[in-house]
Amino acid sequence: MSESTLSTVVETQPPPPRLRAFAPFEWMVAFRYVRTRRANGFVSVIAGFSFLGIMLGVATLIVVMSVMNGFHRELMDKIVGIDGHAFVQAAERPLTDWAEVTARMQRLPGVKLVAPMVEGAAGVSSPYGQSGALVRGIREQDILRLPGLAGNVKDGTFQGFDSAGGVAIGQRLAESLGVRVGDNISILIAKGASTPFGVAPRIKAYPVTAIFQIGMSEYDRVFVYMPFAESQLFFNHENEATVIEVFLDAPDAVDKFRADIDANIDRPMMLTDWRQRNKTFFDTLQVESNVMFIILTLIVLVAALNIISGLTMLVKDKSSDIAILRTMGATRGAVLRIFLIIGASIGVVGDIAGFLLGLTLAKNLDTIRLLLNKLMHANLFPAELYFLSRLPSIVEPREVALVVIMTLVLAILASIYPAWKAASLDPIDALRHE
Repeated sequence: MSESTLSTVVETQPPPPRLRAFAPFEWMVAFRYVRTRRANGFVSVIAGFSFLGIMLGVATLIVVMSVMNGFHRELMDKIVGIDGHAFVQAAERPLTDWAEVTARMQRLPGVKLVAPMVEGAAGVSSPYGQSGALVRGIREQDILRLPGLAGNVKDGTFQGFDSAGGVAIGQRLAESLGVRVGDNISILIAKGASTPFGVAPRIKAYPVTAIFQIGMSEYDRVFVYMPFAESQLFFNHENEATVIEVFLDAPDAVDKFRADIDANIDRPMMLTDWRQRNKTFFDTLQVESNVMFIILTLIVLVAALNIISGLTMLVKDKSSDIAILRTMGATRGAVLRIFLIIGASIGVVGDIAGFLLGLTLAKNLDTIRLLLNKLMHANLFPAELYFLSRLPSIVEPREVALVVIMTLVLAILASIYPAWKAASLDPIDALRHE
């Protein structure tokens, strides 16, 4: 067909009726091109890989962000649940007036629990093992309300803790010492009684009255709780507390609590809060979360680039069809929208599939871990390394929405250039080269 004949064919066509944007005709042509055909099977393979890339990218982002959220929430609950929101210590003189200070703090607004304690490092041993520990002397009325311990007793009881004369230890410490409730453990400290020959170590045996499991392996392996009065005698702090642990209704209200302390407690005090004690830890966790989001977004970006290559090849393969559509009256805008629909449909379907897959995995992550452990005969999430006894996962709706919207925008943006190339195709040149 000569160029003059082609020009005549194009110029003599009657002006087509104007179709509204994204008319059914455009959708029909777009889905016809998406379907696999033998002639453009390679293009369909690229489209399939683009779909898989977007699906896996979205699912991976949702799962990883959910796990990071779960880690943050679980670790914060465990750390703050056992360590409190604020620690108040005496300055200049010992805290012998702990009862009065505790009563004043308990009356401050927003305070949930105030627990005076005697705290010290010690060695613990049994006939079957030995370990280091952090011993805390605490009152029965406080240990029964301690958020990290209440409801987490695996064996024994905290009832009658003051009068039982025993200690409560963590599950992992009990396992390492090989003891159960009713067995005795020995607690050793370096600074015991003063003698003519100097300070002698002090060692004393206590029965185990309770075994708790906080769910954070480091704490379950380290903490030992003994009655407050007994700890004062054992650590040579008669009528004295070494620290007052404070739990607030809202963790973020620490600054207000600090101001209330300054206004209501008329003695020198030193206060450290949960943000100061764990700042490096939580900052590191947040940085890791942000870096993981950026790295995994590259998966979606690569899939979006595949959409560009796939659509570009499809435009080249369908150049004669595009020319025929143009000669039949299809506008440049209609051709542009047809290829936008193709690219966006790959992104939307991959986005939805990844969203459903990601939610399914995130909601059943610990079950999947246990199944893989059983099938592979391995421990994929050792508590000794990750501090937690289970794999946490918390789906944050705002983050999921961000991932889904971001992926959809990338898919649409990736479709613009090939669609523009298709719309810019000269039908006369396309038919002449056919």
